[in-house]
Amino acid sequence: MSNDKTNGITFGYQTSIGGVEEENKFLRESVTNLERELEKFKRTPLILCEVRDLLDDKVLIRLPNGNEFLVDSAGGLGKISPGDSVLAEQKNLTIIRKVDQVRKFDADKFVIIDKPTLTWQNVGGLQAQEREIKEVIELPLMKPELFKKIGIEPPKGILLYGPPGTGKTLLAKAVAASTKSTFIEVVGSELVQKFIGEGAKLVKEIFQLAREKAPSIIFIDEVDAIAAVRIDVGTSGEREVQRTFMQLLAEVDGFNPLGNVKIIGCTNRKDILDPAITRPGRLDRLIHVPLPNEEGRKEIHKIHTRNMTLAKINTDKIIKEMEGFSGAEIKAVATEAGYFAIRENRTKITEQDFMNAIAKVNEEVKTEGQDYLRMFG
Repeated sequence: MSNDKTNGITFGYQTSIGGVEEENKFLRESVTNLERELEKFKRTPLILCEVRDLLDDKVLIRLPNGNEFLVDSAGGLGKISPGDSVLAEQKNLTIIRKVDQVRKFDADKFVIIDKPTLTWQNVGGLQAQEREIKEVIELPLMKPELFKKIGIEPPKGILLYGPPGTGKTLLAKAVAASTKSTFIEVVGSELVQKFIGEGAKLVKEIFQLAREKAPSIIFIDEVDAIAAVRIDVGTSGEREVQRTFMQLLAEVDGFNPLGNVKIIGCTNRKDILDPAITRPGRLDRLIHVPLPNEEGRKEIHKIHTRNMTLAKINTDKIIKEMEGFSGAEIKAVATEAGYFAIRENRTKITEQDFMNAIAKVNEEVKTEGQDYLRMFG
């Protein structure tokens, strides 16, 4: 009888243990499933957001499109502060983890960062412009103490204006090389972004990049794309252009004239620029870069043909035929003349090659002009 009782207790104990183990197994499976589901939320794609504010146990975040939401956050994130970058899952926007501070824009995608090796010997026919740009950009970067002793402040930047292909970019790169500065080139139209506020943020980041890589020169090509005369704004796109322009003015105003960052604007349409960009204290030194005269064409032609093997040619005749050509067109003539020789398997370029090249470039310019008139009237 005693054995039966003992066996009954043992059986009941074993049954109880079996039930607990079964329940533990079920709980472990439930935890595993929950962890698996949680991992799904932590997987990409996650959306990068900015923390705007903390409200009790909730977090106010801003999405890349500008919308703001009050959301929950997962545990174990550590301290979150306004301005932090966080990753949120896209369904409920629950914050999954905090990330190191990242830029909303990668400026490298919008600008060309270079260390030019171009020398002043590569610039021809622009002696007056070369002298001015050396005074305004090169001298303050190389000898800032000289300006302090004299007691004057050099311009923060300059505006190069004139027809296309006359050497504006060439001048900017040459002065960057002579001062061993980082050359940051950005096209004005690239600063106009799709979403509200993005263009202004991009401008801010580009100027911050210039400070980090100083001494540096910010070269803004087609500055008229964002700095045209302001009108009564009607569309969101026009308002965005104005926000970007105002940020550009603010960044220029924030620079020390004797700092080691200089700004060079470039435009073919000085007539449509807003006076705010060229007022004293901003891009107030205006340098006109015109089409080269006869002496200038001769210098430019010499630069682009110095490494070419030439037959006996009448240089004066060639220069006269290129009247009205820009520096870029004179370079194109030299290249085309070389191609005419290559097509005939010759190693020397003749006078006729140059004449044929001039005719070809002339025809291309004429065709481009006609296409422009057809498109824009």
